[in-house]
Amino acid sequence: MTTTKAAQKRAQAKVEYNAFLAGCPSRQLLDRISDKWVVLILCALGGDNSPRRPGAAHAAAPKAMRYSEISRLLAGVSQKMLTQTLRSLEHDGLLTRTVTPTVPVTVSYELTDLGLSLHHMTRGLRNWAQTHMAEVLANREDDDSRTS
Repeated sequence: MTTTKAAQKRAQAKVEYNAFLAGCPSRQLLDRISDKWVVLILCALGGDNSPRRPGAAHAAAPKAMRYSEISRLLAGVSQKMLTQTLRSLEHDGLLTRTVTPTVPVTVSYELTDLGLSLHHMTRGLRNWAQTHMAEVLANREDDDSRTS
């Protein structure tokens, strides 16, 4: 019986991931990263936290943010949901949580390299949604008027 080194097992597993298969763990990851709060948190930590016009140049740098800053920026997120989402992103290695022993304690969150690579994709998704929302709303209105 031959033993396979950990690196070889990871390489083999990488080849075998197929999100179309029911038991594939990449489905769980897709479920997590397709959540609206995840997308918005990644955009916020990536420096994309101001509205912009379609086609405008954008080169904001990623930055660390405190919990309260993220909470204020993400209108409508509950404390429980924000906490759960930040913990899951930290668990997946997409962001780091840094506790600074001050009075009161300061906690900040920052994207890891892995999180930054995902942020580049979620930024495009957010920009697409903002750019095409008027068109989508018009289509919804047209469809509603046809079906009523």
